Amino acid sequence: MQIQTAVIHALHDFEHRAVVPPVHLASTFALDPETEGGEYAYQRSSNPTRAQLETVLATLEGSAHAFAFASGMAATAAALSILREGEEILLPASVYGGTYRFVGRVLPARGVTGRYVDHLDELTDEDFTPATRAVFVETPANPTLRITDLRRVVELAHRHGARVIVDNTFMTPVLQKPLDLGADVVVQSATKYLAGHSDLLAGVVTTSDDELAEAYRLCQQAEGGVLAPQDSFRLIQSLKTLPLRLERQQANARAIVSHLREQEGIATVRFPGSHSAHEARLHASQASGPGAVLSFELAEGLDRVAFLRALRYPAFAVSLGGVESLICRPSTMTHEAMTPQARAAAGISDELLRLSVGIEDLEDLLGDLDQALAAARLR
Repeated sequence: MQIQTAVIHALHDFEHRAVVPPVHLASTFALDPETEGGEYAYQRSSNPTRAQLETVLATLEGSAHAFAFASGMAATAAALSILREGEEILLPASVYGGTYRFVGRVLPARGVTGRYVDHLDELTDEDFTPATRAVFVETPANPTLRITDLRRVVELAHRHGARVIVDNTFMTPVLQKPLDLGADVVVQSATKYLAGHSDLLAGVVTTSDDELAEAYRLCQQAEGGVLAPQDSFRLIQSLKTLPLRLERQQANARAIVSHLREQEGIATVRFPGSHSAHEARLHASQASGPGAVLSFELAEGLDRVAFLRALRYPAFAVSLGGVESLICRPSTMTHEAMTPQARAAAGISDELLRLSVGIEDLEDLLGDLDQALAAARLR
């Protein structure tokens, strides 16, 4: 079953056999008085609508288990909950700012250390110590769009007894399946492409490791950061158009990349594979598309604020993956938790802009970028 069919038909075997399954809002469920048991007891532990969503998510990912959380960071926190006192995790220097904040301010209180590597493709056996228990990967990286060789990182990490956790938010399982490449855990901010309409917060963790699944199930039950039934239902509905949305978003993004690279007012354009021919080949070997996020810098002398103010369609806002285009300045928005030194090491300049491309008419988007560049030159 292909992915577009899977997102539509994955739930047709549920009890009620409704084409659109009902929403179960109950916070508690009646139990059998004799056995005091039942498939569902309390919404925090389990809920039929959340279970339906998790079935769809596991189907998309090709995983044995999926767990829905109340936000992408809640999912990331759950994914990292497997680390214990005295252990460390390796991360890329350009990791998402929210993850950087969690690793730097929350994990140390648990006795867990985060160690940053400029680029994970440069990892060697010497980078691993007996304390290294996990490697956290973003590919493409946010917002530099650098590519990491997932197969190589998995082979290195597993040789040293470390697990590999991949943030697949930019690619989604439509374009990249890290579990198929050997990763142990995939985490996504479902707020982004999976939901796709900038109207709900959600996160997902997927794995085929039964031991890890038990740990993540405990996170849901013990910590309670689960996705509510109404949002679970809305996410199920949004997933049905995910492949179609991504197809249009990628087509728009490809055209915008080509257009911007021809403009004198643009100094640099970054997209998956733009760093080198090697990274382009690598991305093509592990993903089926470039995604729809790009970043760029204006040429020297252009007014960044004037450019952003002149834009009619991309809103100047954090987040990405929605049907509407969004643009942000990572150094002060998505990665503001980083120190200036950490941003410099990650290749995130103060002038870098990240554009998440939506499904608007391409001619409108290109015209808008052109008139904004003209406004930036006038200043």
